Amino acid sequence: MTQEITRTEHSAPARQFTVLLSPTRRGARLARLLTTAHLGDWGLPTESAAHIVAELAANATVHGRVPGRDFRLSLIVRPDTLLRIEVTDTRAERLPPAPGAMPAPADDAAHGRGLLIVEALADRWGVALGPAPRKTVWAELDLE
Repeated sequence: MTQEITRTEHSAPARQFTVLLSPTRRGARLARLLTTAHLGDWGLPTESAAHIVAELAANATVHGRVPGRDFRLSLIVRPDTLLRIEVTDTRAERLPPAPGAMPAPADDAAHGRGLLIVEALADRWGVALGPAPRKTVWAELDLE
């Protein structure tokens, strides 16, 4: 008599990368470079994700900066379905406009287009609060 063994296939665990970076231009640049390197190593497209990370990290260094507190970059990949980008800073009292509610900047404005770029490239994005004093601006890219 042979015994049949039934195996349940579980989906591969999510890949994740998290790093703390200084809230400086150098930290924002490093966030973009690390994103490109990790996603490239994982065999995932990097261009849209790198642009999103560049904008969110720049916002964390300009609008979310608190002296002595780093910002956090997280990349979470759910196999074959989703890339989630999270940038967390410690200025929860400074919230960006909600998705779809960003005013267009003046044609000659030198800034104010970052979240419009995120909105154009991401499939979804938003803001999550907490734990105090943190806020996380996240963006998701569908991989299918």
